[in-house]
Amino acid sequence: MADNKWTQPEQAPPPLFTGKKERDLVKQVNDELIERVIGQTVLYYPISMEHTNFHPLYGEAIEKTFYPPVRVHALIDWNDYETTTDNFGVDRISTITVKFHKRRLTEDQDLFVRVGDFVQYDQKYFEIVELKEPRYLFGQDNQVFEIEAMCRKAREGTFNGK
Repeated sequence: MADNKWTQPEQAPPPLFTGKKERDLVKQVNDELIERVIGQTVLYYPISMEHTNFHPLYGEAIEKTFYPPVRVHALIDWNDYETTTDNFGVDRISTITVKFHKRRLTEDQDLFVRVGDFVQYDQKYFEIVELKEPRYLFGQDNQVFEIEAMCRKAREGTFNGK
């Protein structure tokens, strides 16, 4: 008769479909789709926290200093114009939503998206006004793989990309 004795494994098995190999596969597939098939890019202008003179009390800066731009592959959604009317007339502001692949940014490009940074898309400059992390890999809360940036078109003279 066969020995039917159960033995304790040295390590617990990884959760179903969410091991390191699966996460790396998802990263590789996303990188290839975004870069080689879709091919949308933005120029990302990160703020230099060391070289910008922030007000000591309010934490604001009149003039911001930026690092040189970094080309980033992303998914870009062009949103409708936002139209407002006030005492000075009608104002139309365009917005875009930029969806970054988080692991590609942080691991490969050493880049961290922040509110207040600027992106250039379609020869226009946009300021990041809101960030979200809406997508979880396989529904696990510690495996975010997308950063969604809501961007508003910068007014003329606010940012010139230099």
